[in-house]
Amino acid sequence: MTTKPKHDEDIKSIAVIGNYLPRQCGIATFTKDLVEGLSAISSDMDCWAVAMNDTLEGYPYPEKVRFEINQNVLADYSVASQFLNISGANIVCLQHEFGIFGGSAGSHLLKLLGDLHMPVVTTLHTVLKDPAPEYRDIMCKLSDLSDKLVVMSHMS
Repeated sequence: MTTKPKHDEDIKSIAVIGNYLPRQCGIATFTKDLVEGLSAISSDMDCWAVAMNDTLEGYPYPEKVRFEINQNVLADYSVASQFLNISGANIVCLQHEFGIFGGSAGSHLLKLLGDLHMPVVTTLHTVLKDPAPEYRDIMCKLSDLSDKLVVMSHMS
């Protein structure tokens, strides 16, 4: 089992999970900008992405994307967690938005996160004011599996 890094200087590799350009959506742009921004901080730090695909054929991603998950294939989430665990990533930064993860209310994501051996920082791009019970349940489990949560609004 991998030990969690204690300090920022222990973090040498960051994996960011989310949509990624050329997929056309705001999360894809945000994820690309985050990966590029973190990569620019230090030449000693490796920052790269795991991209969510909404089509079986995927997209012509740049080299920063090292793994792809078909959002509707549960087995891909399990393989992704195995890949992340052996990749050398010290931390995972998850970009969460409703609709980009498969399963009921995005439940496939829980399989991936539950099998990871490193800390997870989850950015919640949308927080529902009054979610349906199924969405509330998934969000509570997502929160439990995350070491830190970041929200994108003051009201959240």
